Amino acid sequence: MEIQDILSLVKAVADHSLTELKLDDGNIKLTLKREEKPAVVVSTASQPAAPVILPAAVPAVSAAAAPEAPAQEAHPSIDSDKVVTSPLVGTFYSAPSPDADEFVKVGDTVKKGQVLGIIEAMKLMNEIESEYDGIVEAILVNNEDVVEFGQPLFRIR
Repeated sequence: MEIQDILSLVKAVADHSLTELKLDDGNIKLTLKREEKPAVVVSTASQPAAPVILPAAVPAVSAAAAPEAPAQEAHPSIDSDKVVTSPLVGTFYSAPSPDADEFVKVGDTVKKGQVLGIIEAMKLMNEIESEYDGIVEAILVNNEDVVEFGQPLFRIR
């Protein structure tokens, strides 16, 4: 199996929004998994691991021959009880348009109901409002990141 074949499989997984694909082709065992961080390791039983960096939108690839990494939390622990999470799956936008200022920045004072960002889902723009009064302590996602349901977006203190 050539690297182009593997990259074609990676593209197919990304294009069809699959979260996992396993392939066992004789001496090659390949597992494709969609992860949040762009880390890719490709290896086979007959080849050493060769790291490949891909954009975050493309799922990570790891071969079954690679040692299993310990399971990690999907989202890092948040030390605040005032966390605004994503109510749906979609693309996060920090501003109403590409040339506009961000809704909020770290250190801004916010009121309950104030718009913090937008999540686009199925061509609909959904405003994400603050559930708390306070100060934005951290913005936990970047502009145009794909976010999951329940993913922490903002930390308010």
